[in-house]
Amino acid sequence: MSVASVLAVGAAAGGAYYVLHTRGTPAETAQRFAAAWQAGDWPAMAAQLAKPQQLGAYDQQRGALAVESSSIQLGKITESDDRARAPYTATLTLKNLGKWSYQGQIDLMVADRAWKVDWKPQTLHPSMTSGATFGLKTRWPDRAEITDADGSRIDTGTVGGSVQQLVGFLDKATKKDVAKLGSSYKAGQAIGRGGLQETFQKRLAGTPATEIQLGGKTLETIEGADGEPVRTTLDPHVQAAAVAAVKDVDKPTSMVAVKPSTGEILAVVNNKGGFNRALDGRYPPGSTFKAVTAIGLLAAGMSPQDQVTCPMYATVGGLKIRNSEKEEFGSLSFLDSFAHSCNTTFAPLAEQKLGADKLLAAAEDVGFNQPLNIGLPATKASFPKAQSGAELAAEAFGQARITASPLSMASVAAAIADGTWRPPTLVPSLKQKAAERELPDGVKSPLHAMMAAVVSKGTAKSAGLPAGTHGKTGTAEYGTGDKLESHAWFMGFKGDVAFAVVVEGGGGGGKVAAPVAATFLKGL
Repeated sequence: MSVASVLAVGAAAGGAYYVLHTRGTPAETAQRFAAAWQAGDWPAMAAQLAKPQQLGAYDQQRGALAVESSSIQLGKITESDDRARAPYTATLTLKNLGKWSYQGQIDLMVADRAWKVDWKPQTLHPSMTSGATFGLKTRWPDRAEITDADGSRIDTGTVGGSVQQLVGFLDKATKKDVAKLGSSYKAGQAIGRGGLQETFQKRLAGTPATEIQLGGKTLETIEGADGEPVRTTLDPHVQAAAVAAVKDVDKPTSMVAVKPSTGEILAVVNNKGGFNRALDGRYPPGSTFKAVTAIGLLAAGMSPQDQVTCPMYATVGGLKIRNSEKEEFGSLSFLDSFAHSCNTTFAPLAEQKLGADKLLAAAEDVGFNQPLNIGLPATKASFPKAQSGAELAAEAFGQARITASPLSMASVAAAIADGTWRPPTLVPSLKQKAAERELPDGVKSPLHAMMAAVVSKGTAKSAGLPAGTHGKTGTAEYGTGDKLESHAWFMGFKGDVAFAVVVEGGGGGGKVAAPVAATFLKGL
């Protein structure tokens, strides 16, 4: 055999030895690399490389495009001697923008008798060059508007302070906002802050037309979408009447009006800025709550004509109770005791005929302990079940640990007006968390008569309320010590408008809050 042929045989044998002693397959290596890419595990990707490389470009792509997840699908691998090619489809889910897909390939080679990835910038994207970076260029549509029930804009900054509180305002996005909202947003860009502007930021802003760029060149354009307007239930006429009613009251005063037939919020007013007392206040409802206790008592079989007593003092569960200004009315009808707001009637009746469970049920039928979903912060009305006879007695006339906002008490008035409690609604397109609840049978008509008597001959008689008004006054004590301050309440309805007004630290409901309601109703 010649020397040449010995060398040729040796070379062939060496090639076979080389192939036989290569660990793994190109498909296994490509699969490990793709799985690590998909998981964002850069060290696991680096472990598959033929030569050590910095893989910061993957991190840059993920950060710049706000990649929420990646899917890397490998195609059919082709192989020749010590080289192989694995085609792939990368599908990246981009925050706020949707999915973006592109094709590329992973080159593989044998190094140290194992299949490894022969990485170059084009492995990440076919158009990638060394040092190039990904970026987004966005063109935002005009922001959609927030309107009242008539379709008039209320987000122009020219509306009154109370509406402004509901709407919120536009502010410059911070880095924290961008991290939350997605990389199509930039620091310094206008975004909603507070109120409906913040709650419905994404709906109002829409989606920008977005160019995905690499090294300044556009790889793909994703179509944008216009923002959608947010329509509220606010009635400009009712809102204006409420503003006029509270604006000259010295003390913090808040009012909410609700449409009984739908639960729609017609007006929300605070005469002082800052804290939104109308939606977020936590006040004892005082004697306005007697309307709720009356629901329980009427459902338990009482009627407005029943004879009851209203002494100066009564003791229930060891708690000594008196009426406002130590009044006493002796023997009178249930209707008249309600009209005169007799604590000494209601506390003993709650103990005799209701107990903690039935009073809790009556409260929950008109929205207490029910979740609210109106599109901005609003505190639900809270009614803790009475833990003692004394607590039950205090709850019967709206004291103890009960808290409610003007919004909650307006929706109590709306439930009594219509016979069904409906979750209060400010943005009709928002799904409610609580279900409607019907009042017990036989309650609505007698309670209407009792609330009419409050206005015609009871605690609100001198308030100047227009004919046809049904209501209930409340004087809610708060604080500690011998001499307690009081919030002044009045809640009620006339026609298809229910309302509640509270004057913080205002004193007597009949003298202070009911006249505010009278001004409001006359303004309608």
